[in-house]
Amino acid sequence: MSDPGRLGELLGIDHPIVQGPFGGGLSSVALAAAVSEGGGLGSYGAHLLTPDEITALVTEFKAATSRPFAVNLWVPLEGERSAVPDKDEITAHIERLRPYYQELGATPPAYEVVQTLPEFDDQIDALLAAAPPVISFVMGIPSRRVIDEARRRGIALIGTATTVDEAVALDDAGLDAIVASGSDAGGHRGAFLAPVHESLVGTFSLVPQVADAVTTPVIGAGGIADGRGIRAALALGADAVQIGTAFLATRESGASDAHKRQLGTPAARTTVLTRLFSGRTARGIPNRFVREMAAHEDAVPPYPVQNALMRPIRQSAAAQGRLEYVNLWAGQAAAMADSNLGARELLAELVAQLG
Repeated sequence: MSDPGRLGELLGIDHPIVQGPFGGGLSSVALAAAVSEGGGLGSYGAHLLTPDEITALVTEFKAATSRPFAVNLWVPLEGERSAVPDKDEITAHIERLRPYYQELGATPPAYEVVQTLPEFDDQIDALLAAAPPVISFVMGIPSRRVIDEARRRGIALIGTATTVDEAVALDDAGLDAIVASGSDAGGHRGAFLAPVHESLVGTFSLVPQVADAVTTPVIGAGGIADGRGIRAALALGADAVQIGTAFLATRESGASDAHKRQLGTPAARTTVLTRLFSGRTARGIPNRFVREMAAHEDAVPPYPVQNALMRPIRQSAAAQGRLEYVNLWAGQAAAMADSNLGARELLAELVAQLG
């Protein structure tokens, strides 16, 4: 058994390994429960779920595993939900995407649903009431009310930092552990104190600086895919690691088979940061859509508008197996992933590599 370290003591897990949470349907209870049952911390990205869906999710988790698990939410960025373009602007954005809707036989969303998202306050209230062992956050710091209520209910809280300043802010707010998420990581960037382009610190530069700056356990994340990466992060001061893309490739993840087949291949050696799929900056494998629309990176509307405009394209492309139009989220170690493994097999391999 590997040394669970301070995070193990805090959460009651056997190994210093957290499975990264995936939103947009990429998470699954089967994946997270397998990791938790294996002695790591399984996680589920719930930022698109309604309060009732969150309640049902935690109930399903508690039936699937008696071990600790985490449910992840996005803290809304200031002004993000009020920055909805008017109908004329939305029409212009739809026209930019019109060729893709037509090619895929997809229908653009109605204006009324473009800005529709579950309310964060309702989501977090439902999650607190359901009381999972751990709640994790990206994109910001939960309110004092949320932190105090979690304490009262015995729920551990994990925040995510992309810079040292964000880590210090999370530590000062009283969160129990902090993910130091380097720019190597796949999926959406969680910067919340400075623009993303000012917050792109590599994992192995970020981890030791965060470890020196905070008092809480630090979880290194980004570009970690095997025992070598875990040992390196621990040597630099991390108490544990969070691994995303390697678990995304496993059989239990919610990623499509076509997406999984891209991971662990030479195509996954190249990743880019793009706003084109959601309006928020995220790292993934470049494809035809990313390359054709590259000139419009700064023109697309912010999240959640671009996310809503792209949803019919993503869903239709996925159903048709058209990878050239799907968001292939992946970190910079994606070419090291193995899509032939189950989640518990991967966890066991990682633990064995730790020695």
